[in-house]
Amino acid sequence: MTISPSAAETAAVPSKVGVLGGGRMGAGIAHAFLVSGAAVTVVERDAAAAAAALDRVTATLAKAIEKAAVTENLDSLLSRFAVSTDAVDFGGAGLVVEAVPEDFKLKQSALLNVERNIASDAWIATNTSSLSVTELAATLGRPERLCGLHFFNPVPASTLVEVVLGPQSAPELADAATSWVRGLGKTPIVVNDAPGFASSRLGVAIALEAMRMLEGGVASAQDIDAAMELGYRHASGPLRTTDIVGLDVRLGIAEYLHETLGERFAPPRILRDMVARGELGRKSGKGFYEYS
Repeated sequence: MTISPSAAETAAVPSKVGVLGGGRMGAGIAHAFLVSGAAVTVVERDAAAAAAALDRVTATLAKAIEKAAVTENLDSLLSRFAVSTDAVDFGGAGLVVEAVPEDFKLKQSALLNVERNIASDAWIATNTSSLSVTELAATLGRPERLCGLHFFNPVPASTLVEVVLGPQSAPELADAATSWVRGLGKTPIVVNDAPGFASSRLGVAIALEAMRMLEGGVASAQDIDAAMELGYRHASGPLRTTDIVGLDVRLGIAEYLHETLGERFAPPRILRDMVARGELGRKSGKGFYEYS
């Protein structure tokens, strides 16, 4: 996909943004748009989840201010932030980003709910890391409005956003989406819809091989990671990155890629066993490494 120079130089986020789902990724996406000047509404499934999303975003904003990564004061930022349990509150948003868990039917239902509650000229993005944007768009009344915006965890600190376009995506959506990403101070890459896109497909391929090496006793987790960190200048090795992403998330993506792309993405037994034991990585306190 070629982005026109004028569009590539543009950096602007919509003045009002909605985020469906206020978990770790949704809260991070809300944070990124807030510090870039947008008014943001997060919609959650119930009052308890909405309150948790408010606490989560408030905490990340306060931490960013403490580290001088954000200069706007907390009260000012929170004056543009709202949480809700009703998607009708997405009214007036120029963009709504869906950030619910990586389950096709759940995302499909969530996107339909978004579409019912936004203006006809508003855009929709899904934060899926591997699912088909084309198939998710197929059940929408206006599928041309949907693209993928694959953010990386943790969103506030990450510098990359993958813009995923399907054959149904409106021609102007590529320029609009890259403008939003640049407005967040991040770098967009544009890929056509395919299983795993670019980042997940490459990242999972390396991670699965690292797991097979660990399983086979080739080297320790620390040394496998050091090989990629020091030899290839990866910021984080494949096993530590899997702990950050979540072993359950990695397993779900691997299963989808195995189904769509073949045996080279078959999840190794070590991954299945660790997920079955609840060793999900940093969020559970134990994965390939232990976390206090």
